[in-house]
Amino acid sequence: MTTSWGWIGPYFIVILLAVLVGPFLATLPLFTHTYLRPLGMNVAQVVRFIADGICLLMIWSAASRARRDLKDNGKGQTFLRAILFPSASFLIVIAAFQAYEAHGISVLGPPRQPLYTWLVTGGLIGSATWLTFAWVRHVDALTSMFAWRPRRRAVAEEPVRAEKPDEVRAADEAIPAAPPRPTAGIAVRNGNGVPSTLGRYQVLKELGRGAMGVVYLGKDPTIQRFVAIKTMRLDDIDKEEDLKEFRDRFFREAESTGRLSHPNIITVYDAGEQDGLAYIAMEYLEGVLLNCYCQKSTLVPAKQALQIVATVAEALDYAHSQGVIHRDVKPPNIMILKQRLVKVMDFGIAKMASASKTQSSMIVGTPRYMSPEQATGKDVDGRSDVFSLGIVLFELLTGERPFDAENMPALVMRIAKSPHAPLMKYRRDLPTRVQSILDRALQKEIQNRYRYAGDMAQDLRDVFQVMPR
Repeated sequence: MTTSWGWIGPYFIVILLAVLVGPFLATLPLFTHTYLRPLGMNVAQVVRFIADGICLLMIWSAASRARRDLKDNGKGQTFLRAILFPSASFLIVIAAFQAYEAHGISVLGPPRQPLYTWLVTGGLIGSATWLTFAWVRHVDALTSMFAWRPRRRAVAEEPVRAEKPDEVRAADEAIPAAPPRPTAGIAVRNGNGVPSTLGRYQVLKELGRGAMGVVYLGKDPTIQRFVAIKTMRLDDIDKEEDLKEFRDRFFREAESTGRLSHPNIITVYDAGEQDGLAYIAMEYLEGVLLNCYCQKSTLVPAKQALQIVATVAEALDYAHSQGVIHRDVKPPNIMILKQRLVKVMDFGIAKMASASKTQSSMIVGTPRYMSPEQATGKDVDGRSDVFSLGIVLFELLTGERPFDAENMPALVMRIAKSPHAPLMKYRRDLPTRVQSILDRALQKEIQNRYRYAGDMAQDLRDVFQVMPR
C-alpha cells in the first residue's frame, strides 16, 4: 500500500504560524516593555525564542514521523531513514544558536564567550559526526538504488510476501542464478532418462534429489568447469497462465539472486529452461554441511560456532542490502569447506520451489527454522532470516532445538507464541552476552529483532574476540 504523506500539511501550518505570529507578538509594546529579570530578557525575546523553539520541535517531530513511514527496503528509503535524525539534529543545532544570537539572549553568556563557544562547537561536531557515521554505514543502500535498472528496481521495491498457506512446504534444494532469457530446446537423454545436456552444460551424473527437483553434476565444456545444476519440472503445471506466472517468478527470482557476489555466498553462473525443465547452474563445492555439527556428539568449539554464524550473518546482510531475502536459512544450506571457508547456499530457492505448485497459497521455507511471520503466512523481510539464523546458532551451540513439537500445527504455535528454550540451560560455560544476542535474534515481534544481520554479526564478533582460545 502506498504511504500517505498528507500528515505533512499540519506540521507545515504549525511552523508557518510560529514564524508569522511569533515576530508579530514580539512587536507589541506590552511585550517589548516588560522585562523578566530572572531570565535576563524581555517578554518579546521570550516570545520569539518560544516561536523558534516550536519550529525546531516541529522539524524534529516531522523527521520522526517521516522515518516511521519510510520502508526499510535496503535501498534509497533505508538510506533516508538512516540520515533523517542526524540531518535534523545538525540543522536544529545551527538554527538554535543562530536564534540565540539574533534575539540577544544571554542565558549561556554572550555569544563568542567560552561557554557559548564550547556548546556550539560540541553540538556541531556531535551532530556532524552522527550524520557522517549514518551516511557511511548506509551508503551501500544509496548506491544500490542507482545501480539497478528500472525493471529490477520495481521488483525489489515490492513488498516481499509469503503467500498464506493451505500447507507448509519444505524446500531444501537449489540456489540462485543470474539468468539469461529462458531458451527452449530438446534435451538428449540417456538410457536412464537423465538429460545429456542442459543448455551449454554436459550432464555427468545425478547428485541427489530435493524438494525442488533433481540435482546434477554438470560441466561447462568451454572452460572445463564443473557445476551443480538444480532442476525443477515444468510439465507438472497444467494451466498455461500458471506456467507463465511460474516462468516469470522463477527467472525474476533467479535474476535477483544471481546478482549476488560475495565470498561467503555460492556463485550462480546461469539459469534457463529446456525440455520441460527449469534449471540453475551454480558453483560446485565439496565440503561438510553445517547440520553435521548440530548434534551433541559432533559440536564444534563455542568460539568456532560463533565465528561461523557471524560469517553467515555478514553474508545475509550483504544479500539483504541487494534486496534479496534467503527465506530458508538452516544448517543444510550452509557448507563448511576444507579451508574452513563458510558458504551460504540456496538463496531464494524456497520461493522458487513454491512457484512451481499449482496451489496459490502456501508457506515457503523449512518449518522448524521459520520465523513467526513466515510460519503464519505474513510479509517477511531480512529480519525473518535473522530469526532463522538464531535457531541455527542455538542448535550449533547445544545440539538441541529451541522449538519442537509433535505435529505441524503445534510447531507453528510454539514458534509464534512460546518462548525459546534458554541457552544457559545447556551451556553455562558461555558468556551471558551470547544469551542476549540469541534472545534478540529470536524475538517474536519483528521490530524487536536485529534490524540488520550485520549488527548481529558484529555483536557475535565482539564476544568471540574476547573469549579464550
